Amino acid sequence: MKNFPNAFVIIISAVLLAWVLTYIIPQGSYQRITNEQTGITTVVNDSYQETEGNHLSAFEVMLSIPKGVAGRADVVVLILLLGGCFYVIEKTGALSQGLHKLVKILKGKEVVSLVIVSLLFTAAGVSIGMQEEVIAMMPVLLIFGKSMGFNTYTTIYMSYGSTVLGSSFSPSNPFGVIIAQQEAGLALLSGSGFRLIVLGIAFLLWVLYLIRYAKNNKVDKIEASGSHGKMDLNAKIILTLLCLTFVIVLYGLLMLDWGFMEMSATFFVLGIISGLLGKLGVNGTGEAYVNGFKEMIFAAMIIGLANSISMVLKEGMIIDSIVYGLFGPLKYLSASVSGVLMMVSHAILHFPIPSYSGQAILTMPILVPLSDLIGISRQTCVLAYQYGAIMGDLIVPTNGALMAILAVCGIPYNKWFRFAWKPLVLMLALGGISIVAAVYIGYN
Repeated sequence: MKNFPNAFVIIISAVLLAWVLTYIIPQGSYQRITNEQTGITTVVNDSYQETEGNHLSAFEVMLSIPKGVAGRADVVVLILLLGGCFYVIEKTGALSQGLHKLVKILKGKEVVSLVIVSLLFTAAGVSIGMQEEVIAMMPVLLIFGKSMGFNTYTTIYMSYGSTVLGSSFSPSNPFGVIIAQQEAGLALLSGSGFRLIVLGIAFLLWVLYLIRYAKNNKVDKIEASGSHGKMDLNAKIILTLLCLTFVIVLYGLLMLDWGFMEMSATFFVLGIISGLLGKLGVNGTGEAYVNGFKEMIFAAMIIGLANSISMVLKEGMIIDSIVYGLFGPLKYLSASVSGVLMMVSHAILHFPIPSYSGQAILTMPILVPLSDLIGISRQTCVLAYQYGAIMGDLIVPTNGALMAILAVCGIPYNKWFRFAWKPLVLMLALGGISIVAAVYIGYN
């Protein structure tokens, strides 16, 4: 389809559609209780009631746009500063020198490079649920992909796609399985053995699919510009600092309870140091940062705009009604069928709720008693959530990270959907089989 709407038009259209749905879907809500000590709000099971609230006016819908951007300010700042940092490093020539060295090492070993990159990004998804951070890396990844003869879809698949895979099948994603287990009253990191086995199978299938696709869709290799010289000392120091920064950020996220702001500050400092080491000078470093901001501003805004969709649905008081309608009928089905349909329902629910951590907090208090009633263990209930909701990030147009990456890569959403639905269905099929197996073995 020619002239398919771009990411901006799709997001704004989704906001308007959400507004229309607030007039069609009955308003309703669950009761909620906030723990004064932890500040965590939980949903009271079987407390759903239809209500009659005020509908949003056209002006209130328009207000949701700046409110949505402001609500994701921490992520917007991260994308801008991380993008600026990578742009500065690129301007020093360190990235092109490093890429040239890497391509020389992997020359004739394209399959090996696919596996290594996919493994690294899968590990990032498993450990810290990485997604938004990939946005700023995409320009560099695209250069690497073209140098290896990969098309843009392969590059996105092995990077962003692999983070989604790792986040979904992870035994330890702090924003997914950990939150869900906490809400389900399970010991944190419990049941990891089964999850690791399924993760290994998922990664194997994922990589085999990627290798097959990459072999059938090769493009002419394009050598990175300015990459003919040897790596100088400053480039080696800058790239070493870049690797060290990722280690520091990973440690901060896992051990120091860091958030997006701490990550932003760390990469901002790295960009400044890299610019000075790369002999850009004070003014040159500042100008490079500004140019990096310009490259990332559209992607950053898409993240904020996507937040407006769920905001309209919440203020229109239909989010709880959607949850009630999706999961209520499951209690009349067998345990295995209910488990699989629970996963499918999570995937559908992820369209209006693009935050999978928010989806866990909303749904787990409702689904845990339902799971107990129909004979599904709480661990299996969490599996259905993480496989359905998080894998949905591969295609849901309300996910700001995905739309931002597509915007950076210049790929229309419809073309991405035609590519991504097959591996998504493959992974959901594996998830469904795993859920059925979990029910039969009494996974708990």
